[in-house]
Amino acid sequence: MNPFTPQTLIGRQSELQQVSQILAADGDLLLAGVPGSGRCTLLRSAARTVGAKVIAIDCLRATDSNRFLQLLAEGITSAFQSPAELALIQQWSQQQPVTLKTATTGQLCLFWHPTPKNEWTLFQSLLALPQAMAEWLGCRVVLVFLNFAHIRSWDRSEKWQRYLRQEIQQQTRVSYALIATVAESWVQDSNVQVIVLGPLTNADLRPWIVSAMAAEGLQFEPESQALELFLSFVQGHVGDAIALAHRIWLDHRAMEDGRSSPDTVALEQPEALHPKPEAASRSGHHKSKLIHPHQIYRSTLALVDDLSLTFESLILLLPPSQVRVLESLALDPTDSPHSRDYIQKHQLSRGGGLQGALASLEQKGLVYGSEYGYRLTMPLLAFWLKHRLA
Repeated sequence: MNPFTPQTLIGRQSELQQVSQILAADGDLLLAGVPGSGRCTLLRSAARTVGAKVIAIDCLRATDSNRFLQLLAEGITSAFQSPAELALIQQWSQQQPVTLKTATTGQLCLFWHPTPKNEWTLFQSLLALPQAMAEWLGCRVVLVFLNFAHIRSWDRSEKWQRYLRQEIQQQTRVSYALIATVAESWVQDSNVQVIVLGPLTNADLRPWIVSAMAAEGLQFEPESQALELFLSFVQGHVGDAIALAHRIWLDHRAMEDGRSSPDTVALEQPEALHPKPEAASRSGHHKSKLIHPHQIYRSTLALVDDLSLTFESLILLLPPSQVRVLESLALDPTDSPHSRDYIQKHQLSRGGGLQGALASLEQKGLVYGSEYGYRLTMPLLAFWLKHRLA
């Protein structure tokens, strides 16, 4: 397990207050931001604040309409698990072409025999169930759709999407929350409120990483720039901060064990990574060990080396014009990629070609827009690109 996975929200207090107010007022919202920006954590924290149950569906996993219905049903039974709640679902199912029974995992699930004729009826019924449960229980429900735009991969006529948008406007105890990289155009013409999450500030990340490292017996060397180097490498990206902190921690464990490969320690001797309290006391684990700048740099190199295959695959999927823009921004960050000097320096395409590449990269969640200076959204990808090109 990664001990650096945050158990509480890091920063985002103003966004938390904003989302909580929307949910408390039966509002609907879209959280826009790149993966790793804390969208899901923020939403779940806001739901806890207002006492709402969360039903989450990752539309990326829905390969067709029946799979979408299965994910929706799983989300409902996961959110309502008490005997009283399951009794209400059982009562509801008696009037529907579904059955509540025990799955092989031992959990109660909704089952049905899918046919082309009953899918649409099931969709309408399942989508109405959270509203009915909220009314019966006197609670609020947040229905979360991750990667909402992916529904189009099988909903070619957009019939299902249109019905979802219609229900967003009508249901009174269910708030719809869409999680996406950027807001789609139809959202601008609806009552859905858009909240954009940018990178965190160093002031938000600093107390969390210091506390998280201290909990594992580690401390950034106070007389050096170790902490600032860490913050400069992750650039406010929570996901990359968690990954790098975990790697530094593993490397320290490997060094203590006298081995050169932290991965070997993790695989062969998991007990070395999670010492028992008495063993930790004997080894002096209660004393903070210093993290030096060179160790942060070395761990970052090792981490991006592990991720290199993923990054290579990503680059291969992009058109050459977009790769060129990514490489230029990684090597030479600028908030003015449209300037004549920058275009000439990096031999970028002029006019619409450059604008189209930037817009597409922003849509893919790889580059921030002008509000964040067109920098790469994944700092570790930027680090890898710089070393790859060098």
